[in-house]
Amino acid sequence: MASTFWHDRHVLVTGGTSGIGLAATRLLVGLGARVSAIGVTAQAVGALHDEDLPGVVALRADVSDPAQVAEAVAAARATHGPVRSLVTSAGITRPGYFEDLPDDELRRQMEVNYFGTVWPIRQCLADLLASPGGTITCVSSAAALFGVFGYGAYGPTKFAVRGLAEVLRQEYRPRGLTVTVVYPPDVDTKMLAAEQPLKPPELLALSDGAHPVSAERVARELVDATRRGRHRVVVTAEMKAVGRFAALAPTVFDHYVDHVVARARRARLRVP
Repeated sequence: MASTFWHDRHVLVTGGTSGIGLAATRLLVGLGARVSAIGVTAQAVGALHDEDLPGVVALRADVSDPAQVAEAVAAARATHGPVRSLVTSAGITRPGYFEDLPDDELRRQMEVNYFGTVWPIRQCLADLLASPGGTITCVSSAAALFGVFGYGAYGPTKFAVRGLAEVLRQEYRPRGLTVTVVYPPDVDTKMLAAEQPLKPPELLALSDGAHPVSAERVARELVDATRRGRHRVVVTAEMKAVGRFAALAPTVFDHYVDHVVARARRARLRVP
């Protein structure tokens, strides 16, 4: 990866104090960027601050709250100047059977995952358009490549991020702003560890989380794809193959998924 692209560039990373966002923050610092990392908890923000990474400012904000986002972006701009690249990595998940998911969980995941992408983009857009080579990178999910059993709250939010990124790419490419969307599979993070016990058996049969990729790998692919101006990044060859299968042979893919789900359901119902 060439480091000149990122050298002295102000990059704002939401979710930048944990998981993929934290891995991206550390990598970008190593490439010479000035990074403003937004996290939601005081503990995570404090931990990043304690790392004392050069050129990093850690800020606390709930990305679902547009006022908090505006305040954090203003603080980032006051420290590092105009934002030239934005990475939206903040996200939450809670799997479960759709009828069992509380109403407020459906709304909360949309507020954080989708609107938590929208509000930072809206706040940074003027900077990004004014800067030569401005970039937006949105972290979606492999669960936005096709529907996944048990992700009735999470999946639609990531489809929404995918749709937003595709629209913005069309609108802003003629104005010199590139938009990249990243589709990671299961990633070895605290969020994955927290959701594993909540996964229904049918979801575990489809995605057991046994072989997650590292947050560092996703960050490397994210950073490299952004530098290259690539629009679409599906992490891992296996997920690329599954995505192509779902897109090119949807009926066959549906039959396969239905078979896996039915088998897992039969096994669940046999358990005393």
